Amino acid sequence: MYDMNWQISFKNSNELPKSLLLLESVEINCDVDNLTDTAQIILPESVMNRVWELDQKIVRGTEVIIYLGYNDDLQQEFTGYVQRITNDGSLIIHCEDAFFLFRVSVPDKEFKNVSLEQIVEYLVKNVDDSFTIACDYGITYEKFTIHQATAFDVLKKLQDETKGNIYFDNQNKVLHLHPAYTEVGNQVRYSYHKNIEKANLEYKKKEDKKVEITIESTDSNGKVKSITIGTTGGDKKTLKVGPMSEADMRKIAENALIKQMYDGFEGTFDGWLVPVVKPTDSAHIEDLDYPYKTGNYYVKAVTTKFDSSGGVRTVKLGIRLN
Repeated sequence: MYDMNWQISFKNSNELPKSLLLLESVEINCDVDNLTDTAQIILPESVMNRVWELDQKIVRGTEVIIYLGYNDDLQQEFTGYVQRITNDGSLIIHCEDAFFLFRVSVPDKEFKNVSLEQIVEYLVKNVDDSFTIACDYGITYEKFTIHQATAFDVLKKLQDETKGNIYFDNQNKVLHLHPAYTEVGNQVRYSYHKNIEKANLEYKKKEDKKVEITIESTDSNGKVKSITIGTTGGDKKTLKVGPMSEADMRKIAENALIKQMYDGFEGTFDGWLVPVVKPTDSAHIEDLDYPYKTGNYYVKAVTTKFDSSGGVRTVKLGIRLN
C-alpha cells in the first residue's frame, strides 16, 4: 500500500507557512527541447469557506521547491520561481525553473568570432555571475548581435539555431550547453509487463525515415551559403543560422539529423512516480514479446502529474542509445 506524500515550500514569504499542505494537483513539465522547465501548482480557491488571497501573499519571483513521493520517501522534483498566479475556479501557481532569472534585459553588444560559450558567459555575467557554465559544444559565430533582448531571448535563439541541449542544473547553479543527446544521466528500467501502465509507442526503422537537413547562413556581406546532409528526396527541413563557418554549420546539421535517424521506439508511455526519471536519463525498455525492440533510449521529456488519483509520469523518448 502506497501513501502519497508531498511537500511544497516557499521562501521569502512571511505571511504563509513554509510548507503548503492544501493541494488539488501538481503538474511538472521538463523537456530538453524547451529552454525552461515549468510547474503548475493547483490549490482550492477557498479554505474553510474563506477565499484564499494567495496572489497577495506570494509575489512574482518567490522561490518554490516541490517534493513528491510515496510513504514519506520524498524526492525533490522541481526548484524554481513563481512566475504568476491565476484564478480559474482554482488558484494556479505558475512556476519556472532558474531560467526565470534570465528574463532580464542585457546590454546591447556585437560580437565577432565568438564562441557559443563566450556568448553565454556574457549573459551569465549580466544576470548572476555566481552561476557556472558547462559547455562542450564548439560552435563559433563570425558575428553575433544582441539588441534590445533579454538573456532568455538570446538563449532561446542559441538553442533554436544550434539545436543544442541547453538546461539548468538548479541545485548546483550550473548552466549546461551540449550537443543533442550527448549528456546521459542515470539509467532507469521499464518493462511492458511490470511498470509501464499505458504506452503510445511505435517502433520505426531508420531506413524508413528519409530526412534532408539544410543549414543556411548569411555572412556579414549578405552572402548566403548553405550545406545539406541526409537522404535526398526525404522530408526537407531548413534551418537559418547566423554567420559561421561551414564546419560549424555541418555540426548543427548533424546535431539536427541525429534526432531523426535511429531504429527504435517513438512516442510516449506512462509510468508511476517510481522509478524517478528525468530528461537526459537513459530508459531501458524491455519487451519480452518482441526482444529486438528491447533497448536503451534517451529520455527527451517527462511530464509528472500528481493528484488524488495518483502519481503518473509520462515519458517521451528520444533516440535509441543502444
